[in-house]
Amino acid sequence: MVYLLVVSIIWAFSFGLIKNALAGLDANFIAAARILVALLVFLPFIRIKGLSRRQIGALILVGAIQYGVMYIAYNYSFQYLKAYEVALFTIFTPIYVTLINDAFRRRMHWVSLLATVLTVIGTAIVRRGGVIQSDILTGFLIVQISNLGFAFGQVYYREVMTTLPAGKFDNLKVFGLLYLGGFLTAGISAAAFTPWETFSISNQQIIVLLYLGAIASGLSFFLWNVGARKVNAGTLAIFNDLKIPLAVIVSIVFFGERASWFNLIIGGGIAVAALIFNEWYIRRRKKLEAVLV
Repeated sequence: MVYLLVVSIIWAFSFGLIKNALAGLDANFIAAARILVALLVFLPFIRIKGLSRRQIGALILVGAIQYGVMYIAYNYSFQYLKAYEVALFTIFTPIYVTLINDAFRRRMHWVSLLATVLTVIGTAIVRRGGVIQSDILTGFLIVQISNLGFAFGQVYYREVMTTLPAGKFDNLKVFGLLYLGGFLTAGISAAAFTPWETFSISNQQIIVLLYLGAIASGLSFFLWNVGARKVNAGTLAIFNDLKIPLAVIVSIVFFGERASWFNLIIGGGIAVAALIFNEWYIRRRKKLEAVLV
């Protein structure tokens, strides 16, 4: 649980750092640079002997979507939203994980869809209070692309890991392949769309990118996977969304963003209640399935 708490706090500060310290940098470049640093951290630990080409390709595909697509969309969203707004709209990720997991097993549970609708209502209440001054619809949709990429990667990674030789490969040995896939996606995007003719970067921004790549991405994602195996599903679900209120508080208190606390509490409360309801239903469903088996 300590691992999950530490990572949640680290991620809470990442939103404000990207919005403020990296303002002016192209979103594609930020994604590529951040993933490249994470790749370099895990490159020495990669072990592929014993993996088939299909398994290697599947792990690279996971990273291409979970980190490449996710980070590109995530960084673009800061052009339209404040840092705490981006954090707030990531609240949909756990529900997407449930829906995608159900899709992999060719089933659908309407409770998760209902939870999604309630979450939309909660975020709409925040919007009606005049909290969001940017292009809300564009920013919201871009964050959802990021959420879907991250959610799909989580589910598909778990599926791929079940196909690897039992007891021979752990997270540390294959995690670099995910960052390789992410860098291929973000690197190609940066090469094609970053305005290199006008590109400039400060020493402070280089330091922030190194920190985000090595600590917030590389180390934190690894610690998250380690911590996730040490707690039950309910605790993991809580920590999945703990970064959201933490990020909102950090963005307002430490980075000076302005918001209506009343609307944040009411709208955010509805969204969190929807997630709790969804998680309760999932646990109840699993217990019933276990009894029937």
